Amino acid sequence: MQEQSLTALLEAMLLAAGRPVTVKELAAAGDLSEHDTKLALAELERNINQSRRGIVLRPVAGGMQFFIRAEYKPYIQRLLQPAEKPRLSQAALETLAIIAYCQPITRLKIEQIRGVQVDSVLTTLQERDLITVVGRKDGPGRPILYGTTDNFLQSVGLNSLNDLPQQNLPE
Repeated sequence: MQEQSLTALLEAMLLAAGRPVTVKELAAAGDLSEHDTKLALAELERNINQSRRGIVLRPVAGGMQFFIRAEYKPYIQRLLQPAEKPRLSQAALETLAIIAYCQPITRLKIEQIRGVQVDSVLTTLQERDLITVVGRKDGPGRPILYGTTDNFLQSVGLNSLNDLPQQNLPE
């Protein structure tokens, strides 16, 4: 396949997916080698991001995804006028930050750090697919361990947890 048509194929697949897509997924869907896919994806990223188009291509949550350029966000919001989703409460944001930085973590440890019960907050964060159960801790009662999801990474625009700002949280 020619380079121009290969980048066009990747552009079409990424646009249609509307979510982060890995090189492996793109290669499999396009019946391509991962090496050729990586090269064409790098060329597509360069072409898209250096042009003055309304979109950019960025790595996020372990894959690549198209995003609207920041300066066009207010116009897109007006166009789509999504139903307002209630914002996360301060308690939910604090709990989510603790989980993001300390995962895997138990409910008891979160409550020790916050100093309050977090049962309903954990339920809210799970319903919004920002956290998930990642296992159980060895020990008495085998408490549930929580961690963040790819949806969390996507919602805060991070490629991985390594991109979180450095913080000093209690251990």
